[in-house]
Amino acid sequence: MKGASEDVVRLRRLWDDHIHSAFPAGGPDPREQEVALYASWIGSMVEVALARGSLDRNRAEMLETRRAEGNQRVFRAGGELGEPVRSYVARLIAIEDLLAQLPVR
Repeated sequence: MKGASEDVVRLRRLWDDHIHSAFPAGGPDPREQEVALYASWIGSMVEVALARGSLDRNRAEMLETRRAEGNQRVFRAGGELGEPVRSYVARLIAIEDLLAQLPVR
């Protein structure tokens, strides 16, 4: 990742850790499904951001909207489901925070 910004490098490392860890749930529980949906959404954002080294305007707006709405449902699900889901959600939130720091181009 020669020439990549520090934020992109940090995002790549965190994302690599994330994709190489198993999803800590897998049942029909709607809380687990909420976490899985959030993980999928974050993944779609990260893959494009890593390829570009930035966010495009549309994804930046989606991210801004998501952050304004908050992550209460995901936080609550992680808290109610306990470890290891709580750690999984914390990593997703950290990834989202890194996405928000990327330049918009």
